[in-house]
Amino acid sequence: MAWPHLKAFVNRPRIPAVCGRFTFFSPAEGLAVKFGITEIAAELAPQYNVAPEQDIAVIVQNDARKLDEMRWGLIPFWAKQPSSDLSTINARAETLEIKPTYRNSFKNRRCLIPADGFYEWKGAAGKKAPYFIRFKSHEPFAFAGLYDLWESPTSEVIASATIVTTTPNALLSEIHNRMPVILSDGEFELWLSKEKVDASLLKALLDPFPSEEMEAYRVSTYVNNPSNEGKRCLTEWEERR
Repeated sequence: MAWPHLKAFVNRPRIPAVCGRFTFFSPAEGLAVKFGITEIAAELAPQYNVAPEQDIAVIVQNDARKLDEMRWGLIPFWAKQPSSDLSTINARAETLEIKPTYRNSFKNRRCLIPADGFYEWKGAAGKKAPYFIRFKSHEPFAFAGLYDLWESPTSEVIASATIVTTTPNALLSEIHNRMPVILSDGEFELWLSKEKVDASLLKALLDPFPSEEMEAYRVSTYVNNPSNEGKRCLTEWEERR
């Protein structure tokens, strides 16, 4: 389901200023094995150009480890109304304990956001070129995420999430000045824990993922438009001669 605010996003500048697009196309069955999911509450169609304010897959831990879907762009529980402010699609790792928007979620509502890759743009304004970044193994992975539940006066509940970002590794530093936090398999348990966890242990997880396990290649500007979808988004760019 696309959120009503998506139309507003489509009419905005095409190139995200931060970590603002990714792909998600691995089948739910494979994700269940990799991430230890025991309950599947949502199966989204393959997405090759996931944009802010769309529904995204998230993994949360309650009584069971559950694959669910939420709006991309966190709405804090205390907000007076849902907002289409795109600044909440990312949360800086350095300020999670300070910013009111994320402080409660960092303590109590952490999640995994599965992905197969993500896009970043490189270059001067007006000439930015998109790059696709993924694991060399082409396996799916998980961003560190936070989520919240906003309830309207009429008891409508909107579940929403954000992707945590950090400083870039050596590979990403050539493209962008930030990168999403990618958690290793051994870090899932701690990040999803419902027990009280010391903040210093959680913050230790929010470092750049090793660049030697990742690869990047330039893709065409077809991906710039968030309304464009499909495998064409992943097509490697070829210089015209």
